[in-house]
Amino acid sequence: MNRNLLLLALCQGLFLTNNVVFIAINGLVGLSLAPAAWMATLPVTSYVVGSALSAGLVARTQALWGRQRSFQLGLIVAVFSTLLCAYAAVSNNFWLLVAATLIAGFYNANAALYRFAGPELVAPAFKERAISLVLAGGIVGAFAGPNLARATRSLLAVPFAAAYLSLVVVALLSLSAVSLIRFAPHVAAKAGASHGRRLAQIMRQPEFIVAVAAGALGYGVMNLLMAATPIAMQQCGLAFADTALVLEWHVLGMFVPSFFTGHLIRRFGTLPIMATGALLNLVCISVALTGVELEQFVVALFTLGVGWNFLYIGGTTLLTAAYRQEEKYKAQGAMDFCVFATMALTSFASGALVTSQGWTWLNLGSLPVVAVIGAALFWLAAVRRRAALAVS
Repeated sequence: MNRNLLLLALCQGLFLTNNVVFIAINGLVGLSLAPAAWMATLPVTSYVVGSALSAGLVARTQALWGRQRSFQLGLIVAVFSTLLCAYAAVSNNFWLLVAATLIAGFYNANAALYRFAGPELVAPAFKERAISLVLAGGIVGAFAGPNLARATRSLLAVPFAAAYLSLVVVALLSLSAVSLIRFAPHVAAKAGASHGRRLAQIMRQPEFIVAVAAGALGYGVMNLLMAATPIAMQQCGLAFADTALVLEWHVLGMFVPSFFTGHLIRRFGTLPIMATGALLNLVCISVALTGVELEQFVVALFTLGVGWNFLYIGGTTLLTAAYRQEEKYKAQGAMDFCVFATMALTSFASGALVTSQGWTWLNLGSLPVVAVIGAALFWLAAVRRRAALAVS
């Protein structure tokens, strides 16, 4: 840990504060404003659609201007978009809320790259732990996000309008922090310089395929269940304070393991840790299927968070072995596009499924996705065994 990595971890924590508040309130605000109940999670969906649409643009801005300026631009967009969200809530304009969260996706796409910037602030031998420690900053969001949503819910006449306004302050704090980080001097590629292999060639590597599949699908399962949780809990008659508690434990599950996930990967290998993450997803679904009491929501969502952590950090670490230095921006952008596209699909599906089919069928529908993750990990392990036998 050093000063720059600590500041980046703080930015990650403030980013997660933004996202947890969005998760806690966007579905409920959407439910109150939407023309039909199945459209409730469209504001959540538009956030990740905006992220997917912005992934390529963010990769280009980072390549042209460097990490710091691109991160700063993302935070300026965050200020504007959350102000627009607040106005949409006050004016009862559902489609403006959808448009505002779509714009906010640019910030999400930028901040998602904090995890890749971490290894650039430390020696190469510490890259796994740098990724973990940056993501560990999300613990700030675990406490700040749910409590911020709960504390600001009724500060203004319009429910949750103050929560959106509070996120303006969060973005400004993050802008101050990221401006203090000393990144390595950025050198834009000169005209005619090599940009490495074509993206299609990079994407055909088994490591890239599995890193993206596990990262995107693991995020997809997590998002499918997490985005639906506030609505499911409301349908089950649980209070918003209970929802905030569940989300707090969920985000703790997502980021507390980050303090040791990097060490576990170095000791046991990337694939075993990712396989453990897939297994924890199955545990989450099993617990969720046993009932809809508060305790079951807490245990299921906490386990889901830990499973996501192992899959996401494992996938990110695996991806760093699939590209060269000059290829990093396009490879990272391609992975995040796949992640955000999957999240967009699952965000929309979660609202439609939980309001039409219920919490039980939503969990059952997650099982095939977890099976695909397990199959992908098994396939890469088999590819590596064959390669090792060929060399020997």
